[in-house]
Amino acid sequence: MFDPAGLNYDGNGLIPAIAQDETGDVLMMAWMNAEAVSRTLETGRVTYWSRSRQSFWIKGETSGHVQELVEMRVDCDSDCLLLIVRQTGPACHTGRRSCFYTAVRDGETVEIMAPIA
Repeated sequence: MFDPAGLNYDGNGLIPAIAQDETGDVLMMAWMNAEAVSRTLETGRVTYWSRSRQSFWIKGETSGHVQELVEMRVDCDSDCLLLIVRQTGPACHTGRRSCFYTAVRDGETVEIMAPIA
């Protein structure tokens, strides 16, 4: 049985978690602690740890832009998670599908994704 305590967390007890849609699109990165990992696995609703609020947040709890866990993957060093999710609505708080909407091209930043209407 998988034990979240066996993951390699940083000095603050956190591990980075990258959310990727089933289509392969990288949506966002956030932090989880062992309890957030456990809650996510138990409920199927992705739960992160907010460093600024020092509290749990279930993705989509207030916005309705839910992330349903399809599969959790652990990297080779057990210090990063890849969450394959079924995303409802935009993943980014700016209203974009992904938080990675800015590219660096020829030394300049370029917005490559508009907010979802």
